[in-house]
Amino acid sequence: MTQPSVILATASYDHTIRFWEAKSGRCYRTIQYPDSQVNRLEITPDKRYLAAAGNPHIRLFDINSSSPQPVMSYDSHTNNVMAVGFQCDGKWMYSGSEDGTVKIWDLRAPGCQREYESRGAVNTVVLHPNQIELISGDQNGNIRVWDLTANSCSCELVPEVDTAVRSLTVMWDGSLVVAANNHGTCYVWRLLKGNQTMTNFEPLHKLQAHNGYILKCLISPKFCDLHRYLATVSSDHTVKIWNVDGFTLEKTLIGHQCWVWDCVFSVDGAYLITASFDTTAKLWSMTSGEEIKTYQGHHKATVCCALHDGVEPSLS
Repeated sequence: MTQPSVILATASYDHTIRFWEAKSGRCYRTIQYPDSQVNRLEITPDKRYLAAAGNPHIRLFDINSSSPQPVMSYDSHTNNVMAVGFQCDGKWMYSGSEDGTVKIWDLRAPGCQREYESRGAVNTVVLHPNQIELISGDQNGNIRVWDLTANSCSCELVPEVDTAVRSLTVMWDGSLVVAANNHGTCYVWRLLKGNQTMTNFEPLHKLQAHNGYILKCLISPKFCDLHRYLATVSSDHTVKIWNVDGFTLEKTLIGHQCWVWDCVFSVDGAYLITASFDTTAKLWSMTSGEEIKTYQGHHKATVCCALHDGVEPSLS
């Protein structure tokens, strides 16, 4: 198969993963995933593989192959895997699960290399840009920083007691972290380096973003023009775009008919893809706030999406 320059994938409760032509909206490949629902999708930095986080395994699929079979399965979690991601060079993968653990995997080997106990069902894990700290959020409302060098938890905080942290996002330069919860609130901290390598959290802002659950929050990428944005998607059917400078509301994207579960920015921050319980994924213009394309084909809720739209643009 020839590899498209833009890799766009979605997964649904219909037990399929679909690959789409981003511009035309045509689905060009469907992978059956009968074992469980897929909770999260992530594409490796080199665009070769797609990781699908299910229950309780993670499966790695070859993006350039027509084979329906995964090339690798990672199997030591014991419950829904809710988070998956990759180190910047693609050497290792991290995951978080409702079994209460955060794990690290060498992509070349099937076993888990490290495991950290969160003591609560893990909903979200992000890798700090320094590549040596993982930040997790769990169902009990705990946020923990896992220092991969010291191999221990270096920081714990609870923004709201007994309120599940649904999603975490870190600014590309490591200066900010945002946590979104089940009460529709985003907590924003500055990340400060202490005397050691430990990251310290300095409260910066509290944003009441939605009336319902926030299911994903995401800061726009490094090459986003002019402004830096925070996207929040919610059970209230809306997607909101906030200016990170002051956290004022820039736009509300309206078009989905049900809960919006996931979102991902294009590499230049000009577009946003969203996935919804209404079975569709949508492509939005960040400039106009208008819906550009709807991806239709799933028969049940579309719960996650992944996008890799090329190499980082040159500075010229």
